[in-house]
Amino acid sequence: MQLFSNIRADLATYAGDWSCQGFWVMLVYRFGRWRYRIKSAILRKPLSLVYKILFKAIQVLTGIELPCEVQVGSNFRIDHFGEIIVSGYARFGDNCILRNGVTVGLKNIEEKAAPQIGDNVTIGAGAKVLGPITIGNDVTIGANAVVIRSVPDHAIAVGIPARIILKR
Repeated sequence: MQLFSNIRADLATYAGDWSCQGFWVMLVYRFGRWRYRIKSAILRKPLSLVYKILFKAIQVLTGIELPCEVQVGSNFRIDHFGEIIVSGYARFGDNCILRNGVTVGLKNIEEKAAPQIGDNVTIGAGAKVLGPITIGNDVTIGANAVVIRSVPDHAIAVGIPARIILKR
């Protein structure tokens, strides 16, 4: 079953440490995505209620908001706990890491578009990545950076607003 293989992969991403809050968030996330596969509304609706309760509980316990509508690639990792908010419109590639205090979301409420993040992206503590932008592959976003424009592949984004520096 897809749900259990995803959970096993997530546990491997956290080096088998089931006590990591990021892993707890991924458990609820995976359950939320899995419930969409159930065709019978009679079964799906109670599971949706369970998901909503688990989502709120994990949000309160960990300070991390990762809705099941977000698309995440393999080896997605939430490295530190607390103050992490991800918009349901966001998308992440493979091997992405989020640290504490990160926001990935809308630039303004009227425009329902969030960042599309490539593979091998690390987002530092306190960084804000906002709006309908694209973050390329192999990108590092520095701590407390505010990224409001697209970042090309193999780059570093630092500062407020973020400056783009190409990696050598």
